[in-house]
Amino acid sequence: MNNQQIKGVIIAAGYGTRFLPATKTIPKEMFPIIDTPAIDFIIQEFVASGIRDILIVSSRRKKALEDHLDHERELETIFEQENKREKKAKIAPPDANIFFVRQRKMLGTGHAIYQAKPFVGKNPFIVAYPDDLFFSKTPVSQQLIQLHRETGKNVLTLKDLGNVDVSRYGVLAVQKEKDHYRVQRIVEKPAAGSEPSKIVSFGRYLFTSDFFDEVEPLIATHRGGELFQTDPINALAAKGEVVGLEFEGERYDTGEPLGYIQTMIAYGLRHPEYQKELREYLLKTAKNL
Repeated sequence: MNNQQIKGVIIAAGYGTRFLPATKTIPKEMFPIIDTPAIDFIIQEFVASGIRDILIVSSRRKKALEDHLDHERELETIFEQENKREKKAKIAPPDANIFFVRQRKMLGTGHAIYQAKPFVGKNPFIVAYPDDLFFSKTPVSQQLIQLHRETGKNVLTLKDLGNVDVSRYGVLAVQKEKDHYRVQRIVEKPAAGSEPSKIVSFGRYLFTSDFFDEVEPLIATHRGGELFQTDPINALAAKGEVVGLEFEGERYDTGEPLGYIQTMIAYGLRHPEYQKELREYLLKTAKNL
């Protein structure tokens, strides 16, 4: 089991309504974090973790994603003729095998992940949501893979947020075991005061192909509304097949405008070209407010 190839799945089919009108024509996953589209961070994370086969679950309005990850022959030719190899390298497709499938109906995350079944086969796979970007020394996907190889289980990222409102997250009931947690259940967006803990899961998940065995009957009997990934996760957790990783690094939320701004600033303060002047600008601006 632990020698199986790990595959990557990026869920990028949503409408991005929090960013209207910008997302009327531009996929949210293409929003730049300074000079890098959000989806590129996920692909770089996968590649750095040894994942070469990547499926992007998109929708009819996301053709720009396919164009972005393809060759741009005209620009490549111009940069080659002008001997601008650094610029040519910036627009090169990623060193990975990229595939696309469309979620034709917006029926929730469980349904979106199920679109990956023919691509995944019997292999373990990491599901990534581009709303969540991680900055860490060891790529968070690599951290998930390591714990999966140690346990053979499905693995969720988790973080204890302490004394804050967690009603907008997937919140976990867990039991501590040595260097990880055993996940007992996940509650999606619980009402304030009803949450099982302050430990939440973010947008990286490593699933075994058993995920499809749990979601398939749910899809067969589905009669309306969205089908979330929570139910198959809980079915696997009830069998003792889900563990949680308290990941190393920082996570940023690009799924809503304020989080997007914060992510831009955080990345800018790490960017060697902009960090010094940006830091000075932020300090000056904060002082003058």
